[in-house]
Amino acid sequence: MRYLFSGLLICMFIFPASAQLFNFDTINPDAPYENIFSKKIYGDSLATTFIIWIKKDVALHKHAEHTEQVYILEGTAKMLLGENWFDIKAGDYIIIPKQTPHQVIVNSVIPLKVVSIQSPMFDGTDRILITN
Repeated sequence: MRYLFSGLLICMFIFPASAQLFNFDTINPDAPYENIFSKKIYGDSLATTFIIWIKKDVALHKHAEHTEQVYILEGTAKMLLGENWFDIKAGDYIIIPKQTPHQVIVNSVIPLKVVSIQSPMFDGTDRILITN
């Protein structure tokens, strides 16, 4: 009985009941928004995934305990990452280690649309605004 129970746990880990498939082209904001709209599409104790739309900017901030990975789906912007500015566009993949200051200024007519994966689980409390 113990062996079968262990096997069941392994199967559950390999094939999680919450596995999902997403088409980023069909995910849209659920409501009008002024600057930023964030939609959580998945989360567990290890990571949280969001689709985020940004019309204008994201204020300078950092995450004390989270690594953030961002994939640009649509739009263009300037991004401050640490001490360097970068031009970002659809197809770019950005890794933001914890404690790294970052900021975004959108420069396209269409909103910047990104996939943001934060690890470990992100509940919104680990965003530290940085003021000059």
